[in-house]
Amino acid sequence: MINLPGIIFSLVMGFLMSSSITLATTFVRVGAAGNFFWVWLEVWSVAYPVAIICILIYRPFATRVTAAILKKLNKTE
Repeated sequence: MINLPGIIFSLVMGFLMSSSITLATTFVRVGAAGNFFWVWLEVWSVAYPVAIICILIYRPFATRVTAAILKKLNKTE
């Protein structure tokens, strides 16, 4: 079930991650070109919704995997 905190988290995390990754990869791809901002904005406008959807889908799985890893690490101590 998707709740409001989960949606807000996805929006914020999706914005931060998609902005950072597309900024870096666009800069590597086109450099400091005069149209850099517009190229980056076009790439980011595709990446942001994809990031939100991925976070909503993967977050429960990632939480379970993290808990399992931590449980195994605690058993070894």
